Amino acid sequence: MKRIFWSVIGLTLTISAHAEEVASPVKAFWNDPLSDPMFPVYVVLSFVFVVMLLVLTVAIYMVQIVNLFVTQAEEAKARAEGKRYVKEQSLWNRLWQRLNASVPVERETDIELDHNFDGIRELDNHLPPWWKWLFYGTIGWAAVYLVVYHVSASLPLSEQEYSREVAVAREASEKYKASQPAESIDENTLVFNNDQALIEKGKQVFTNNCASCHKENGAGGIGPNLTDDYWLHGGDIKNIYGTIKNGVTEKGMIAWGGVLKPEEIRNAAFFVMSIHGSNPPGAKAPQGELIKADNKVDSLKQASL
Repeated sequence: MKRIFWSVIGLTLTISAHAEEVASPVKAFWNDPLSDPMFPVYVVLSFVFVVMLLVLTVAIYMVQIVNLFVTQAEEAKARAEGKRYVKEQSLWNRLWQRLNASVPVERETDIELDHNFDGIRELDNHLPPWWKWLFYGTIGWAAVYLVVYHVSASLPLSEQEYSREVAVAREASEKYKASQPAESIDENTLVFNNDQALIEKGKQVFTNNCASCHKENGAGGIGPNLTDDYWLHGGDIKNIYGTIKNGVTEKGMIAWGGVLKPEEIRNAAFFVMSIHGSNPPGAKAPQGELIKADNKVDSLKQASL
């Protein structure tokens, strides 16, 4: 049995090493288990596990049957000798009784107190030894904790450990930001660019952050309709960018400049410009000042330039 077990382990390690050397990507096991190179190994391991479980179950039943035969033989021997058969306690029962310091029922009179109420007797039972050991262990642990954490300061307290983890995370964040510098955008010279890739990115930003108030198509809900010619805070690309960046606190719109990257704000503004005049169904009534296309920055013309 040991040879079979170690053979299966060796086969598993060999196939795993071979699979790591394969250059082509391997699909996840559950996507196509039959085509996975580890599938035969999993089948063998499953078979070995089932066999071992069955062997263990049969062994337990065999031990119980043997114990039954031994008990019957001892009972027959005691009857033949004219003695009263007393079953010997098993090792587990003796250990359990020792851990709990329990008194057998036939010896309860030895620990009976001279006190009863309505026929209910009171016994002088003591706490189980394992409970006492656990209690003494907590006292010892408290002493060790006091010395290690408060007297010698060998290990950091929870607050100190938290501060260290925060410092490490902040350092890692700063390194990541340094390796991914934000795109510099001057909102004063910003010009709309009808780049579909940027607009699609802006749509994703808008859907994740703005759709709850303006709906995904910009038709307006809690916030105003963004597809018509009426604007509360200006309708050109610069005003839209500034409104998203700085927010409108009195209207409940947060300043997204502290949450989104400059390029994300720019892409969201491009998306808002792109849905102008789309006339979505169920659009909210106009709000703000009427700004005709002629009065706004001719973004399409500038983009074409």
